[in-house]
Amino acid sequence: MQLPIASNSQTVPPVVLTVAGSDSGGGAGIQADLRTFASYRVHGTVVVTAVTAQNTLGVERVDALSPESVSAQFHALVSDLKIQALKTGVLVNAPLVETVAKHLKTLNLSNIVVDPVMVSRAGAVFVDSATIAALKSSLIPQALILTPNRYEAQILADLEITNLATMKTAAQKILELGCQSVLVKGGAMTGELRGLDVWASWQQLEILQTELIETPHTHGSGCTLAAAITANLAWGETPLTAIQKAKDFVTQALKHSYPIGAGQGPLGHFYVGFPSS
Repeated sequence: MQLPIASNSQTVPPVVLTVAGSDSGGGAGIQADLRTFASYRVHGTVVVTAVTAQNTLGVERVDALSPESVSAQFHALVSDLKIQALKTGVLVNAPLVETVAKHLKTLNLSNIVVDPVMVSRAGAVFVDSATIAALKSSLIPQALILTPNRYEAQILADLEITNLATMKTAAQKILELGCQSVLVKGGAMTGELRGLDVWASWQQLEILQTELIETPHTHGSGCTLAAAITANLAWGETPLTAIQKAKDFVTQALKHSYPIGAGQGPLGHFYVGFPSS
């Protein structure tokens, strides 16, 4: 892929944005997003929505930033930089969801990836019903690509997901919330469905599967996938191709995940070479 040339003879990468929380352990959140963006040679910017105290063993504290702080970060960015693609991550309460949704409407941007961080891969719910309602009504309808895991898809579709047929049905039902496409992730599925994803738009449905990597060190894999999709969109890929390339990137990063601390380690982003076009 060819980068544009700036007046100072330096290459100018696409500018992308992550609207997400900070992971003090460095495994997920904006830390994982920025490492992914760097791997894709895009310029990463951030709007921080929450600060967490966490490590490889778990989250000890979450402090949500105020809507005013989030708005100030948005204003600073868009007054100076042209964002070409963005992703959203953890939004811990309804006022934050509504604030982010309001600002996204002003960007006139089609490349929006929404990772609806509501439930962990293990099934632990992070947010309350008001936050879920705000996601459904104000943020999800703006998504070019929505990336729920199994448990998040169950909430959004109001459907228990137990097999491939119900993954497909859930994807179709989630489209009715207004997003342009949805990737129902199968990382929390079991047996042959583990790691199998279903992508659906109003025109197409695809079953996506990559090599299954057996490792306990998967912290930040959902953030990394959404960030990689965002970077691929910024480089001009179609949604389906962006997802396929992002899944390959995550597979390679999982192959190089590493054990730090006493719990679940992070993905090895910096072991992955510049993704080919």
